[in-house]
Amino acid sequence: MPINPPNAARRLAFAASDRPEAQRARARLIGIYGDTPEDAADVVVALGGDGFMLEVLHRNLATRRPIYGMNRGSVGFLMNDYHEAKLLERIAAAEQAIIHPLSMTAIDAAGVTHTALAINDVSLLRETRQTAKLRIIIDGRPRLEELICDGALVSTPAGSTAYNLSAHGPIIPINAQVMALTPISAFRPRRWRGALLSHQAQVTFEILEADKRPVSAVADNVEVRGVVRVDVVEDRGIELAMLFDAGRSLEERMLAEQFSV
Repeated sequence: MPINPPNAARRLAFAASDRPEAQRARARLIGIYGDTPEDAADVVVALGGDGFMLEVLHRNLATRRPIYGMNRGSVGFLMNDYHEAKLLERIAAAEQAIIHPLSMTAIDAAGVTHTALAINDVSLLRETRQTAKLRIIIDGRPRLEELICDGALVSTPAGSTAYNLSAHGPIIPINAQVMALTPISAFRPRRWRGALLSHQAQVTFEILEADKRPVSAVADNVEVRGVVRVDVVEDRGIELAMLFDAGRSLEERMLAEQFSV
């Protein structure tokens, strides 16, 4: 099923976060444009912040339905400016950003396998006051025998301006076929700053001394505690379309972010 072009949008579904300003905006927009159930809409209009945008994207993983966000939250990096007028025209002229999620397979200390998808990143985080010890394996080959750290993450290009950037990882152009592997507060080796990997790479984390130094794995909003091994690969079989106003594409925003001071 191909992703609908934005100029085909006639039926809009309005989804809003719990914030009062988002709920008020949804009521006003429904009064102007009507409302279609999300499963029958051409485009879903998400009203909230970046976290709510991720929530709506996760709800539509299997539908390939384009999502057009308008900021009724705080940061709103993934959202368009909020304007009520000419919404259909804005959507018709919008630019698409196609993103692919990461697939996480995590095995916990009891041997149970957990799977989840991440649009932004998969992160490993220490659970106690003690640092984590991780072995990093790329495509079956050990590349870092021991990383002593607070954690590490694998980021998509779409997620590279989120937690990855806060951990001093690189911003990745949205169309680049790479993933960022970024340490979180690395203690040893102190100078290791991470790596850029092919989007086809399989990243494996083995947790060393897992009983003494427990680690959790988080794929966006899904957390698995007490993991002993985590595998991360990009799922090219899933395509998600985000819509951005003409001249304010996600690619342009990420480029501008690299020159912000």
